[in-house]
Amino acid sequence: MVTGARVRVFGDTGLLAEVPEDLSPPAALRVVIALRERLAKTQPAGVVDLVPAARTVLVRFAPREVAASIVRAWIEKNLADALAAAVLDPSRHPPSPGDSDVEIGIRYDGPDLDETAALLGIRPAELVLTHQSATWTVAFTGFAPGFGYLVSEDWPFDVPRLASPRTRVPAGSVGLAGTFSGAYPRSTPGGWRLIGATSAPLFDPDAAAPALLRPGMRVRFREVADPPAARTPAGRGSSVHQLRTDAPHPHETAAPAVSGEQRDVETRPLLRVDAPGLLATIQDAGRRGAGSLGVSVSGALDRAAVRTANRLVGNPEHAAGLEITAGGFEATAVADVWIAVTGAWGELTIDGNDIDHGAAHLWRSGERLRVGWFTAGVRAYLALRGGIETRDVLGSAATDTLAGLGPTPLRVATVLFVGEPPVDDVPASDLAPWSPPPSELVVRIVAGPREDAFIPASQSALFEATWTVGAASDRVGMRLEGPSLERTDPGELPSEGMVPGAIQVPPSGSPTVLLADGPVTGGYPVIATVLDADLDLLAQAGPGTTIHFRHAPQR
Repeated sequence: MVTGARVRVFGDTGLLAEVPEDLSPPAALRVVIALRERLAKTQPAGVVDLVPAARTVLVRFAPREVAASIVRAWIEKNLADALAAAVLDPSRHPPSPGDSDVEIGIRYDGPDLDETAALLGIRPAELVLTHQSATWTVAFTGFAPGFGYLVSEDWPFDVPRLASPRTRVPAGSVGLAGTFSGAYPRSTPGGWRLIGATSAPLFDPDAAAPALLRPGMRVRFREVADPPAARTPAGRGSSVHQLRTDAPHPHETAAPAVSGEQRDVETRPLLRVDAPGLLATIQDAGRRGAGSLGVSVSGALDRAAVRTANRLVGNPEHAAGLEITAGGFEATAVADVWIAVTGAWGELTIDGNDIDHGAAHLWRSGERLRVGWFTAGVRAYLALRGGIETRDVLGSAATDTLAGLGPTPLRVATVLFVGEPPVDDVPASDLAPWSPPPSELVVRIVAGPREDAFIPASQSALFEATWTVGAASDRVGMRLEGPSLERTDPGELPSEGMVPGAIQVPPSGSPTVLLADGPVTGGYPVIATVLDADLDLLAQAGPGTTIHFRHAPQR
């Protein structure tokens, strides 16, 4: 290994390759690109994703398919080769395809414009002029589908992120963080300082190239009174894209959603939603290997629960079912079907008659199923024999609530379809050995990858304190209430890849555990990472649940 380069452990499913600290940002980016290319060409079985960032490449792998030691050795060899090639050959720069330049109209009226200018000691007009005069390059993508991290040699500023991120940033917002600029393709949480807005169609999963901004592209911002989205300059395949920032997402519909559309399989209507409850979404095993597009894993949060429900009705474990949050769900069958409900506990009835949790039941046409408000746990899973059929997006039927990918959450009058039932009969079994989720959890974690960014007292407090799940928790992340975790250096961390279970700590000191719909990259240091097997526990942890972290056993 070259001095200064290292590979950090990121939970039990990830390794983070990091370039030497003394490399300049342009040199570091050259190494990252060279490493990403080498890893992609030699990727062994069991490695499921590569996520490049400013100074790192995150490698995600399946521990049951490949040993961490094998993955580490493979990364270290390619990292050494990439450093030698990129550093010794400084002419190697990020690709810059001139025929793919893009100009983005922007309205400079962001809520943080004046404050950001004051922090930099300049007037807002000077900040605007500098931003639109710079020629930007897409260094990498991440955080959310279509979110490009833009860098420029013409940009002299280093802008601190917000001390506490916003829970929602409007779609089309253009922001600054560190030495980067970027635009939010969709309304998401975020900690960047917002200086304006655009209506560019930054991400469309149905397009031949889903992301408008791709690594190597040159980008110019142009101030307009009412941004016309984005256009490629004349002579370079000129086109103009129009998309209102208040327009529905490409996968949102004005009418009640239905499944079973645009599939090459025979489907049949199965149920009509009478009451969706707090949140009901279609979920399966998620999207594996799309992190380089900025697409998160998504899928069922309690994976064991959905697998069990599918097994109970004879489905493949990865079949799509319903994830019901908090309860209050009601639906009427329009055909006979076998069902099973697992996960969170609450009253379960068919036409007013109690049915067992964790067992298969025949739900007859015309009967009404009610999943009451939960008394233990947060998310229940309803499996339908044959599996819910809907159009896959990037290889999965899962609803990603952060990115807006997949089917929209269920609403009143939503009709769901199922495919042909399995050939085998519903398996004979007793009640599944499933107990109500506890109100106090012991969760195993692996330190790092950035534990050294925190003072020793905070590293100890993570394990010694009793943490409480906060109300601001969802499929994206779980806010924890407890002692403030203090960093050794309040400076910004270059954005890097993230995994579900990463415990991020913003400058406010209040940690957030990223979950299945969490961002692919982030700029807050990760003090520790939840063991992959224990993520299912967090899926059932509602506000007020207490958590004690323990060291995962060494392997």
